[in-house]
Amino acid sequence: MGTGISQKYTMIDGDEQYRRRSNLIPTLQEIQKTKNYLSREDLEAVSIKLGIPLSEVYGVATFYHQFELKPPGIFKISVCMGTACYLRGNTENYEMLKQLLKLKPGKKTTDDGVFTLEKTRCFGCCSLAPVIRINDDIYGAVDIKTLRRLIAKYRSRAKQIQAKARERRIR
Repeated sequence: MGTGISQKYTMIDGDEQYRRRSNLIPTLQEIQKTKNYLSREDLEAVSIKLGIPLSEVYGVATFYHQFELKPPGIFKISVCMGTACYLRGNTENYEMLKQLLKLKPGKKTTDDGVFTLEKTRCFGCCSLAPVIRINDDIYGAVDIKTLRRLIAKYRSRAKQIQAKARERRIR
């Protein structure tokens, strides 16, 4: 055995070590599918369950763009930055969304927890450029007027969702 990382795992046989590591990403994906993000407690539990140091679990969770470490908004707005969308104005649309949502520098989620804004790559519908996605809904030929209309529409939906949630808590 050499020194360093390989020495650290000499007590675990090779198959066991591989099995634990190969389960890391699917485990994180499953938790995220359930909660929409990974909390510190989730990462600690995965570390213990799989026998992988927390620093490595955290490293994987922060390396892959698919993982969120903070609760996302009710509505996730994804702005395509693929070539066609970029050339047809989605950079300006992204900046306008930051203003409309009153996002502070370095923040992705609005203070009220309604919207999360992110840049993404191609959605595969370049003929509709510029394109944004709000949760699972795709919108093409998006301009500033469309953005204002969509934000108003989804804010209204958020109020309905929040009112139903309050109603359920009261009962």
